[in-house]
Amino acid sequence: MDLRSRFTAALKTAMIAKDAPQTSTIRMIMAKLKDTDIAARPSGVEQIPEEQIISMLRGMVKSRRESMEMYTQGNRPELAAKEAAEIVVIEGFLPAQMDEGAVAAAVDAAIAEAGATSVKEMGKVMAVLRAKHAATLDMAKAGALVKAKLG
Repeated sequence: MDLRSRFTAALKTAMIAKDAPQTSTIRMIMAKLKDTDIAARPSGVEQIPEEQIISMLRGMVKSRRESMEMYTQGNRPELAAKEAAEIVVIEGFLPAQMDEGAVAAAVDAAIAEAGATSVKEMGKVMAVLRAKHAATLDMAKAGALVKAKLG
């Protein structure tokens, strides 16, 4: 089942269950997806592919984490809790992330495949990682690990 159908099915389920927070979050995801599809049309793409949807969802999670941090600093726990609840719903659509050991193994394999020996070649390693593990790997964590191993 692709992500678009999962969004639709989850929205129906949330509406039937009268789960307002979940319903509003899924509607937000679908609206963002529609905007992203429309933005891609000038380049001849009617609907963005799955990997771009995953990337869009990751961006949504990242912005909510930043908002959550700001609300916590601003002593607004009720707004921080709302952002946290949205993160849980959005992450429910993302593929499971690799654990620390798997990330380290993937980074080692990518370094070997790219033949990288210094930090100057970090881009090659990141390209290999992105090509093979884009959906299941947090690129920010991987980037830090690659830098540490090459540095």
